[in-house]
Amino acid sequence: MNVPLTKRIYDEPAPDDGFRVLVDRLWPRGLSKDKAQVDLWLKEIAPSTELRHWFHSGAGNFAEFSERYLAELDANPAVARLERLLTEQPVVTLLYSVRDEESNHARILQRYLSTDIVGSD
Repeated sequence: MNVPLTKRIYDEPAPDDGFRVLVDRLWPRGLSKDKAQVDLWLKEIAPSTELRHWFHSGAGNFAEFSERYLAELDANPAVARLERLLTEQPVVTLLYSVRDEESNHARILQRYLSTDIVGSD
């Protein structure tokens, strides 16, 4: 199983992106489906609406958001679908729309999947 890449969906698609998976629950504003060049929109893997609202309300910090999202991933059946893609596709890029390129749910998901890969050896 490969370790996925991450990329903002607003960045230009590139051939080395491989299979492009949008991991946001909502479609990115102002972006057409043609321009996005998404192979799969896996909105079920995104943080729950409740968690997203909680975080964006300012009620918690990113560390707590990460913990809560990881707990959601542990119980999320969409993880298995993404893991299958990682075995089937040579390169998978997780696409997200938020501006922060370091502290976002796609990075948490990338680390989660990478840990799962290391743990399965």
